[in-house]
Order: sequence, then C-alpha cells, then structure tokens
Amino acid sequence: MDPILAIFLIVLISVIVGGCAFFAGVQYRKKVGEDKIGSAELEAKRIIEEAQRSAEAAEKEAVLAGKEEVHRLLDNAEREITDRRKEMQRQERRIQQKEESVEKKLDSLEKKDEAMNQKLKKAEERLAEAEKIKQSEFEVLERISGFTTEQAKAYILNNLDSELTHEKAVKIMDFQQKTKEESEKAAREIVSLAIQRIAADHVSESTVSVVPLPNDDMKGRIIGREGRNIRAIETLTGVDLIIDDTPEAITLSCFEPIKREIAKVTLTKLISDGRIHPARIEEMYEKAKREVEFTVKAEGERAIIEAGVNNIHPELVKLIGRLHFRTSYGQNVLEHSLEVAYLAGIMASELGLDPTMARRAGLLHDIGKALDHEIEGSHVEIGVDVARKYKENEAVVHAIQAHHGDVEAKTVIACLVQAADAISAARPGARRENLENYIKRLEKLEEVSSSFDGVERCFAIQAGREVRIIVRPEIVKDDSMILLARNICKKIEEEVDYPGQIKVNIIRESRAVEYAK
Repeated sequence: MDPILAIFLIVLISVIVGGCAFFAGVQYRKKVGEDKIGSAELEAKRIIEEAQRSAEAAEKEAVLAGKEEVHRLLDNAEREITDRRKEMQRQERRIQQKEESVEKKLDSLEKKDEAMNQKLKKAEERLAEAEKIKQSEFEVLERISGFTTEQAKAYILNNLDSELTHEKAVKIMDFQQKTKEESEKAAREIVSLAIQRIAADHVSESTVSVVPLPNDDMKGRIIGREGRNIRAIETLTGVDLIIDDTPEAITLSCFEPIKREIAKVTLTKLISDGRIHPARIEEMYEKAKREVEFTVKAEGERAIIEAGVNNIHPELVKLIGRLHFRTSYGQNVLEHSLEVAYLAGIMASELGLDPTMARRAGLLHDIGKALDHEIEGSHVEIGVDVARKYKENEAVVHAIQAHHGDVEAKTVIACLVQAADAISAARPGARRENLENYIKRLEKLEEVSSSFDGVERCFAIQAGREVRIIVRPEIVKDDSMILLARNICKKIEEEVDYPGQIKVNIIRESRAVEYAK
C-alpha cells in the first residue's frame, strides 16, 4: 500500500475518533450541569423558606419586646410624675410655712417700729428739754464769766493755738535734733573717711613764670639788635617778657596759662640752642606749640587713668588736659577735679552707689573752665553744653549743671559732687578768696538775719560759716525760736551765695534786775 495513503487513512480515522469523543464529552458535561442546576434551585428554595420562617419569628419577638419596653417606660413615667407631685407638695408646704413665718416677723417688726417711734418721740422731747437746760446753763455761764459764747470760743481757740504752737516747735526741735545727730554722724564718717584716703598736694599757680638763664649775657641776646628778638617773641607768643635786674632770670607775664607755657618752652629751647634770631624763634615756637599740645593730651590721659574712668571722647580728653594749665583762686583746676573725683568716688562706694559714675562726674564737673575764655557763658553752662555735645551720660550732665547750685540737685551723684567740690575748695590753703567778696558775703549774711522781727543784733563769725543772732525776749518766745531759725535759713539759702553750710545760732536771754536799798 502506498505510504501516503496509509498516513492519510490514519489521520482520518484519528479525526473521526476525536470528534466522536468530543461530542460524547460535551453531552456528558451538559447532563452533569443540568443535574447541578436542578439541585441548586432546590437548595435555594429551601434557604428562602427557612429565611422567611426566621424573619416571621424575629418579627414576632421584636413586637413582643417593643410592647414590653413601652409598658416599662409608662411605668417609669408614672413613678416620676408621682415623685414630682410629692416634691411639689413638700415645697408648697415649705413656702406656706415661710410665708407664715414672714408674716409673723412683719407683725413683730411693726410692733417694734411702733415702740421705736414712741421712744424717738420721748428722746426728742428729752433732747428739747436738754437744749433748754443747756441754753439756760450757757446763759448762766455767760452771766458768771462775762464772756459771750463766741468770745469764749475765741479764747479757747487762742489758748489751743498757743499750746499747739509750743507742741509743734518742741516736736520739730526734737525731730530735727535727732535727725541732725544721726545725719551728721553718718556724714562725718563718710567725709572723714574720704578725706583720710585723699593725700593731695596743694598746687598754687600764678600769672607769671620765671625762666632761668645760664648767665646775664643771655639777656642781651634775647633782646637782640634794637630789640628785634624780644619783639618777635612777644608778637608770636602774646606774652610779655620782663627783663629786669633779677640775676640770671627772665619773667614771663600773661593771664593765659597755655600761651605762657608755650612761651616758656620756646624760650627754654632758644636758650638751650643758643641761636636766637627771628627765623629761629618762629621755628622753636612751632615746636613748642606741638610739645604743649602733646603735654595737654598726656595730662588728660593721665587724669582719666588716675580717676579710673574710660570711654571718654578724645576731644574731652584734650579739654581735661587743658585744665592742667588753668587755675581757680590759685588752685590748679585739674588737680582740683581729680580731688573731687576721688572724694565723690569714695563717698559713693560708702553709700553703695556706682563709684565709677561718681568719679566721672567729679572729673568733668569743671570742664567748662577749659573753654570759658573762648565761649560766652558761665563755666557751668559751657560744661553742660560740652558734655552733651560729646554724648556724656545724663547723670554726669546733671552733676555738672548742679555742682554750684544753679539748679536743684535731683540725684545722689550730683549731691556727692557738690560735697566733694566744697571739700576740695575749702581745705586749708587750697584757694585764695578776694577780700572784698569775703566782706560783702559777711555783710549780706548779717543783713538777711537782721530783716526778721524780733532780731536785736546779729554777728557773722567763723569766716561766714556761722551767724549768731540775739533776739528780743519780749517779742520772740522760746517755742518760736526754732521756727525763726528755719525761716532765716530758708532766706539765706535763697539770697546768699556761700560755700559749704552756714550755722544759724539764735540766742534769747531774759534778765530780771532789782536793786536792794
């Protein structure tokens, strides 16, 4: 047989057999599926019937439970209503009881009010009787004493005023004495401690300087041919040269200390150099100016270091250095400022204040004296302007403004600077006071003290630091002496300029003189 045919037959047979098998499988699966669907429908009907039966049973149970809950709520509501009715009944009974009690109290109050009205009527009647009796007694007293009521009141008030004046004066005197003793003790301790810790040298300046010469021949060289050298020196420096018979010395005279210092340095350099002619004089003058400026700055730096202050403007440092060449009543102003700084700092430390601020205010309190010959105004006004210009602390500015009493001192630092300034200026030999001003101050003290009624005589003693007043005993009584002393002190403070403090001492003396014959 042909192999191809054989293969074809085999394939055909395989296809036929596969198709029959496939058809048979499909028929079998269809039958199985129909059987499963039928059984599923039966199971679903069964489940639905069971669910219907369960729902009916649950519905019946829910209806029964709802009925039971309604009955229970009705029972609870009836019980609550019953309880509330009982509570309302109890409250009604309480209100009735309170109303009855209030009515009883009202009745009682009405009865008491009636009784009180009766008592008031009786009291008014008795008061009227008492007024009548009092009036009759006043009439009797007026007849007996010879005074009317108004006169008697005036007499009593006058006596009371006298007694109160005496008591007031005694109280003021006791209080003043106690306060004065305590304050003086504390002040003495602080001031004495400050003074003990300051060992300052007294530096006296004048308006002339003396330049030593190696020999008298140098005088002729300084004068120069036809006086050209001396004229050049005086023209450049603004200082008068006094060449007299004083051996080996020349005197420089000028009220401006810095100019005098420049002239002194210039002349000293010329004498050391030996070459003296107008060109050399101008050269040495310029060198002397630079040297004095350096000295001014060095003195200012020395002062701020010794005073223990910092952060001072460089221009203020120069002004402080210029105080080295300034004097006040013969006292060197820079040394005086350092003394004030030391004293104010020590007293501030003793009082628990900032000593650095006190030293700063003390060092700068007279800074206006470095410029007061160049700018109009007092050294206090100039100092205040300069301090504000260079952004100084307001406490320092106020201390400068108040250190001579131009304004009232409002800070403790300002008071300390005032005290330190007075201590430095008042120590023996520190200053020279003009005799004419001294006499005028004493006369003013006596004039102010004599201006009060009852003053018989007064004497300014102890260089004007005490005024003794003798009063007429028939005018000024003992209890009014303390008031008179206070009034005199106030007037002295208002009208008299003085350093430190002034003691007002009032003396009253009564004498009885008789003669046995």
